[in-house]
Amino acid sequence: MLSRTAGIVIPVVGRLSVTRDPGAEFAPGSIVAANHTSLADPAVVIAALHRLGVTPVIMATAGLWRIPLLGRALTREGHIPVHRRDRRAAGALDLAAQALRQGRVVLIYAEGGLPRRKDAREAAPGDFRTGLARLAERTGAPVGQAGARRVTSGGTVKQIAGVVTAPLRRPALHVHVGAPLLLTGDSTVRTAQARTAVTTAWRTAATHLGEGAAPAA
Repeated sequence: MLSRTAGIVIPVVGRLSVTRDPGAEFAPGSIVAANHTSLADPAVVIAALHRLGVTPVIMATAGLWRIPLLGRALTREGHIPVHRRDRRAAGALDLAAQALRQGRVVLIYAEGGLPRRKDAREAAPGDFRTGLARLAERTGAPVGQAGARRVTSGGTVKQIAGVVTAPLRRPALHVHVGAPLLLTGDSTVRTAQARTAVTTAWRTAATHLGEGAAPAA
């Protein structure tokens, strides 16, 4: 339901385009790692994956489960709440591993949160947390998205204004799917491999939109 909804809503608020590297595919039981820049980008990525015929299990902040109707929909469809800085956080990885064993595709945001910047410019992914690497050596598809901050970014008032005006502005959005890679080595090495691959995919997406990166913080 979430994938279908995103597939309907995102073309209303923006002009979404999707590209992928030669050989890019989503094998059963694989991980999709994407950069996280805006409250809007999960819907952008989900809509892009829906267009490619993929319905992922999403690892998302547990706060979403407290929203009426949405929380029930997330539970019903098997998505995974992530309780940050909580002893229950490890349980999310257990649930993700179980979904992977069942052949599901799992979408993870390895940065673990949104950037603090308030401008709408693009910036490379921040440091990755170790959760992705702790899901062991599995095939993963790096995904880079650009343009979501044009939909909504900044403080609360600016974010609301961005969502309300997006259907009139219809900003360009782009998602690029990189070729799959197999993470190897220890946790630190796997985390670095994943971040490099996602950064490469993001750079391709940003370039497609003619976006330059924001200065490093």
